[in-house]
Parts: sequence; structure tokens; C-alpha cells
Amino acid sequence: MDFPLLTYMIFVPLVGMVVVMVMKKEAHNAIRYTSAFFSFITFIFSCILVARYDGSTAQLQFVEKVSWIPSLGANYFLGADGISVPMLFLTGLLSFLSIVASFGITNRVKEYFAFFLLLEVGMVGVFSALDLFLFYIFWEVMLVPMYFLIGVWGGPRKEYAAIKFFLYTLFGSVLMLVGIIALYFFAEPHTLDMMELIRRSSTYGHTFQLIVFAAFFIGFAIKVPVWPFHTWLPDAHVEAPTAVSVILAGVLLKMGTYGLMRVSYPMFPKAAVYYATPIALLGLIAIIYGAFVSMAQKDLKKLVAYSSVSHMGYCMLGLAALTTAGFTGCMFQMFSHGVLTGAMFLLVGVLYDRTHTREIAAFGGLGAKIPLYTGIFTLFGMGSLGLPGLSGFVSEFMIFVGAFNSTYIQKWIVILAILGVVLTAGYILRMIQNVFLGPFNTRWEGLTEINGRELFTVIPLAVLTILIGVYPKLLVNMITASMDNVVKMITG
Repeated sequence: MDFPLLTYMIFVPLVGMVVVMVMKKEAHNAIRYTSAFFSFITFIFSCILVARYDGSTAQLQFVEKVSWIPSLGANYFLGADGISVPMLFLTGLLSFLSIVASFGITNRVKEYFAFFLLLEVGMVGVFSALDLFLFYIFWEVMLVPMYFLIGVWGGPRKEYAAIKFFLYTLFGSVLMLVGIIALYFFAEPHTLDMMELIRRSSTYGHTFQLIVFAAFFIGFAIKVPVWPFHTWLPDAHVEAPTAVSVILAGVLLKMGTYGLMRVSYPMFPKAAVYYATPIALLGLIAIIYGAFVSMAQKDLKKLVAYSSVSHMGYCMLGLAALTTAGFTGCMFQMFSHGVLTGAMFLLVGVLYDRTHTREIAAFGGLGAKIPLYTGIFTLFGMGSLGLPGLSGFVSEFMIFVGAFNSTYIQKWIVILAILGVVLTAGYILRMIQNVFLGPFNTRWEGLTEINGRELFTVIPLAVLTILIGVYPKLLVNMITASMDNVVKMITG
């Protein structure tokens, strides 16, 4: 058996959590650096994964399969392809940077970093698991630490936000469990192997596909979040600590679209075609609604949170298109949005740590006082609004091309969705103007520039934004074969 790379990626943070738990709670710096060390090892493994991955084929790679619970037909089954490799790399990178960004945490430091490492275990596990039983376990593992990270270390309304997040996600998990049980009993012989269940997709009846697809879809849509299941997101983002917001936007939202790509679409091809127009409409509503609500926000963090609703709407449009370009654009958007929005939350946290306010109207003219911070923030803002040369433009362009060429959704849906680009430019540019341009607000005379540790967390994301914006082939070559394979499964 080859080196079990995915197993190491999953369980190194778990070892780190155990090490942190046995350390003295007063040893704050030792806990911080130990957590960063174990997370960094996982990031290095994710880099090795990308370097060794062969993007020319849709075949599963790095496969590990061991019989686990024979009586249930459940296996310890891991593997990676073009759907999961970019997400595993993004998870490794953002987890490490978020732990470094959390060095300012002073309350219950030991518990905070232990929960963060457990969260990383769940996230990497979800993107690696190819057995539905294993997938569901990792999905639930991730829920618990996120609940505590928001509920203990969050803002003034942290308990409300944590409970709302937990209840919404738990509701989605229950529906997903119903779908898993239905698939298990329908399959003869009974199995929870995702790849085997996909191979048997032609044996599933039309009505069965429609019902079970809907159960999985709602479970994943809550995580995306698709309108109207989105209301937990702004509360969770606003109350969560900065680093937790980064993970929430950069990784957790992607689990919803990943689940749709990995489970729902290839397993239920007839349902994917049947629901194409309703899903495209949900994507359109999210794009326009998210942009308008972002425009109305007075809180900087809430603006970035609602922008995620809008940007993930593009992913739903790309999925509904059922074309290779649409799916590739969706995957590109997932990666790009994780980088851009993760960085914007980090930068909002930098400003909040110094000013203790996120009120957009409280700022003004900060560009003259903190020019380096302003330049970096503007770079990510331009990426979010889809400026050519940055990652956001490539993903949105591919989604629009893929959706417009689709025979499954109406052209007017795509044309209306393009309005989202204009609206996004409106609220991003107005936010930059109100915070960084115009006369300087003398209230912030003592404001200091972004420091070395904070730069360390955002510079890698800035490099990625420009790199895949200027040379998208790096990411496209990694994902296209897998996307083409999924589309063929659905459309024949």
C-alpha cells in the first residue's frame, strides 16, 4: 500500500488536539505554536497532494480502502480527485493561516486551539471520505467544535448565533441521514460505497431519485447556504471570532456545493436534470438578493457575510447548467471565493482589533493612514467584484459561459444573473470609498499599520488570487477531467 497521505492529513490534527489537551493551560504560547505546527504539517501534506495529483484523468487517486463495519457494508474508504483535491489544499492552507491569526486569543486558549484542530479533522475527512457512513461521521464531527468556537469565543450574541447555526445544520444533517438510509436499503446488496452507489444510479426509479435528491439537496443547501436557508450565516459570521469566520466562509460553505457535486448530482442524474431550472432560479435569487442586502449593510463583517450568499449563488447557477464549463466554473468559484472571502474576513479582523468597531460610517480616509492595509484590502475587494486578472473574474466568466450554453436552463435566468456583477461592484466600491477614501477621520489618528503576523496570514492568499487569476490553467487543468466525468454521468 502506498503512503496513506489522506489518513495522515485527517489524523495529524487529531494528534495535535490530543497533545494540546495534555499541555498545561497556562502555557499559552506553547499551545499556540504546537497547534500551528500540527496544522502546518497537514498543509504540507496538502501541498504534496496537489504536486502528486494527475489532473489528466478523472480516476480516483490516493485511494485507501479497508473493511470497517462488514455487517453494515461500511468501509474506511478515502480517495481524491479533481472535486476534492482543490478543497483539501484550501482547507490545509486556511486552517494553518487561521490558527496563526488566532494567536491573539487570550480566553481559554487551550480549549480554543483543541476545538480548532478537531474542526480541521472533520473538514479534511469530509473532503476525503468516499463511504457515506464515514462521510456522515466527519460531517457531524465538524458541527460540534464550530458550535463551541462561536458560542464561547464569539461576540455579544454568540449563544444565539451558535444555537441557530447548530439547529439549521442539524436539520440538514437529519435529512441527509434519511437520504443515506434510503440509498442503503434500496441498493442490493446493501452498500454505503459512494462509487458503487453512483455506478448503480441507472437502477434508481424516477420518483425515488426526485425524493432522495431533494433530501440530500436541502441538507447540502443549508450549508451553502442557498436562499431561503441562509439566515444562520450572517449571525454566525458577525458573532464568530475572525479566524472562525475565515473557516466558515472559506471551507464550510464549500461543503454544501462539494456534497452536491460528490453525492447528489452523479447519484441522481434524472433528478439533477428535473430540478435544473428550480436550482438555477435559487441561484439567481441568491445572487441578486445577496448583492442588494450587502448594499444595505452598515457593518463591515455583515457586508462580507451577505456577499457570500451572493457569490455562492453563482455556484448554484454553474451546477444547474449541467455543462463542463458550468461545473468547472463552480469549482473555480468555490476555490476563489474561499481565498478572497477568507482574506477579507482576516482583514476586517485586523481593523476591528485596532478600532473595536465594524461600523462602515465610523471610518473614512483610512487610506492615508494605513496605505499598505488599504492596498491589500482593495486587491481582495477587486477580486470579489470580478476584476479581470484576478481569480473572481475567471470563475464567474466560466459559470456564465457554461450556463448560457446550457440546454437545461432558460437564457433569461443567466442574463438576469449578470446583473449581480454590477451590483457587486456597487457595494464593494462604495465600501472601499467610505472606509478608505475621502477626508481622514481624525478619530483614528493613533491607528497602526498591518503588522508582520497579519501580513503572513494574507500574503499567501493575495499571491493565489493573482496567480490563478492570471494563469487559471493551474487550477482548471486539475479539475476539468473530473468535472467532465460528472457531467457525462448526468447527461450521458
